[in-house]
Amino acid sequence: MTTALAHPSASAALQLAGTHQPGSGQYLTFTLQGEVYGLDILRVREILEYTHPTTVPMMPAFVHGVINLRGNVVPVIDLAQRFGRAATTLQPRTCVVIIEIDGEDGPLAIGILVDAVNAVLDMESAQIEPAPSFGTGLRQDFIRGMARTEAGFIILLDVGRVLSVDDMAGLAQAAASSN
Repeated sequence: MTTALAHPSASAALQLAGTHQPGSGQYLTFTLQGEVYGLDILRVREILEYTHPTTVPMMPAFVHGVINLRGNVVPVIDLAQRFGRAATTLQPRTCVVIIEIDGEDGPLAIGILVDAVNAVLDMESAQIEPAPSFGTGLRQDFIRGMARTEAGFIILLDVGRVLSVDDMAGLAQAAASSN
């Protein structure tokens, strides 16, 4: 079953929720540089229309900046750059998906910049294959699995690993020391 998402307006963010069983569940799908990815819907807090974030000096290139989300400072990560690709080209459907990851002091909100949000899909565990050891252009630990659909495969991301606070801090230190 597919539930289409309308493009979010500036005045209202889309609130998402769902239930999850191991291997199956609902996934928010989005497009990034021509490829389709999916995130466990339970990690998604909301989807915002793109607004230019405040730039923070001396951050790695993949940190696009920070936004104010109801009084909270939320970093925005350019997911394409996090994957070692060229920066995301801003288009009319570009948006920021606010996700929640586990931080040292509890849940941490992080925005990810994507080309467009597609839909929320219900996936059965039989549709999800293990992560391939080659051919995706991503680190294998970033991939939770590959979902088979009629349109092809969707790369299901493990956002806890893609946006690991420790991993990103190490990259920031490496970038600072190379300057």
